[in-house]
Amino acid sequence: MNSAPVLPSDTELAAAYLQLAVTLGLVVLCGILNRRYRRHYFGLWSLAWAVYSLRLLAIITFLITGAQAWLFWHQVATGWTAVAFLWAALVFAQRPEWRPAYSGLVFFPVIWAFVGIYLLDNFLLAAGPMIGFLSLTTAAAGAAFLRYDRLVGSPAGRFLAVVLFLWALHHLDYPLLRARGAWNPWGYYLDITFSIGVGLGIVFLVLEDLDQGLASLTALSGELQGGIASQEPVAEAMLRRALSLRGVHGSALWIATEDSGQFVQGAGVAALWPFEGAPETARQAVERVRREAVPSVARASRKGDATQEGHAYTAALPVLGEDEVVGAVVVVGEARDPFTVLDNRFLLAFGQQVGAALANEELNRDLISRTEELERLQSRMVHQHEEERARIWRELHDETAQVLAALNLQLGVIAERSDEASVPALERARTLLGEGIKSIRSVTRNLRPVALDDLGLIPAMRGLARDFHEPGTFEVDFEAPAQAPPLSGEAESAVYRAMQEGLANSVRHGARSGVSVRLVGNDTHAILEVEDDGPGFPEDTAIRLRSRGGLAGLRERVTALGGELSMINRTGAGAVVRVELPLQDRMLK
Repeated sequence: MNSAPVLPSDTELAAAYLQLAVTLGLVVLCGILNRRYRRHYFGLWSLAWAVYSLRLLAIITFLITGAQAWLFWHQVATGWTAVAFLWAALVFAQRPEWRPAYSGLVFFPVIWAFVGIYLLDNFLLAAGPMIGFLSLTTAAAGAAFLRYDRLVGSPAGRFLAVVLFLWALHHLDYPLLRARGAWNPWGYYLDITFSIGVGLGIVFLVLEDLDQGLASLTALSGELQGGIASQEPVAEAMLRRALSLRGVHGSALWIATEDSGQFVQGAGVAALWPFEGAPETARQAVERVRREAVPSVARASRKGDATQEGHAYTAALPVLGEDEVVGAVVVVGEARDPFTVLDNRFLLAFGQQVGAALANEELNRDLISRTEELERLQSRMVHQHEEERARIWRELHDETAQVLAALNLQLGVIAERSDEASVPALERARTLLGEGIKSIRSVTRNLRPVALDDLGLIPAMRGLARDFHEPGTFEVDFEAPAQAPPLSGEAESAVYRAMQEGLANSVRHGARSGVSVRLVGNDTHAILEVEDDGPGFPEDTAIRLRSRGGLAGLRERVTALGGELSMINRTGAGAVVRVELPLQDRMLK
């Protein structure tokens, strides 16, 4: 090819050396990124820039020596550089698999460089196909980034697409500029500009991925905490948030079992995986995660393409327990995975957080279950306790008290028929027997107030207030609605006992003038307040609540019924015993 001889000059060599220095800098940059993030497309970019450097070395050597062999290798390296850039762009954006048909792109530059350099004499005919090949592959690399931008909304991908499209157009002006002698040095300067633009685009992609990846994992981390706080299942909150990541169309949670594992929940295109089974690619990804304990990314298999499986990639992040992989979070989509630039240490830390959140949720469920079981046991104990008190009350009231009353009558009959010497002893016996009957009646009244069964809650509470009321000494002010709130039998007994214990405490701890008792009801609870004007509760009240005294028993009774007991100590102004109990319809719910 002698129609366009190359005339070396100091200006052209200087421009070529400058371009070589810039290109070697880009080789180092992509090499550092590859070593830092362990992503092979950075290595492909570094390789592409290295081939570009060999192209420049070949043209520099040709300019110095004039040997056509170096021009041949310059043309070959030019084509290989374009292929390397295209493949790196495709691997970054879509992760394609290498196929034998792609080898034609590798062999074309070698074949046509030989034809153009050694067999053709026409400059345009020799350079045209190679220039067209270079322009098309560069534009195809731009199209890959443009498609990536459309899938995930990437400003950096859009920037790279624009730079590569402009570079592809610039390749087409080579015959015109070279033929007119204007290539030197402006063609080199334009190539340097586009090289720097591509390098900046790669850096922008890294920064963008870091920003998006960290933001995504931070949002997912927030969902882990927010799901617990809002009582939403952790898995559901996390998978819902994962669907908002760039390019993600489905997410699923895989839990390891002793033998293998299974998908337990999914969202988006993965919603049916727990029921219909996951694609082979997803199963392979989670098995690799379980085996190697590192994040895994895979393309859809050849047999089941992206359309059939509903996605183009599968990214699996390990969920870590204390010593092993306990599951995996799987996300699928049409672009590449959203965590591609984040290193494995960060992803593994996130997996540990997911594992801890799931473990905490399991512990929380167990705690709730045990708490509910304890509440049921307490409620059953209160119910059995009331039944036992009622049984003892019936035995004492209906049997023992009646027998003692009959015995008292018999002693009276005997006293009437006995001599005068026996009458004092019999009367003494009758007096002692009467005291015993009073004691039994007092016990039965404490076991089960008769008024509560016979008259209802409000009259029984009024009667209790009258029992404690002493005009001028201890005033009891009782306020209650005309109709009692709808409470169960155990709850009514608890309200009565709470009032009894509150009045007893007021008397015991020195109320100055009296007590105010109020019973009110709202839509959900019945509320009893016993307020006095005494010195307040002693400092050991909290200890007494942990003992087996009256307040401790009252708290257990109220808690077992789903209520709450609180004691407010008003310094210098008395104390308040407050009991809240759910209404009967609320307890049933």
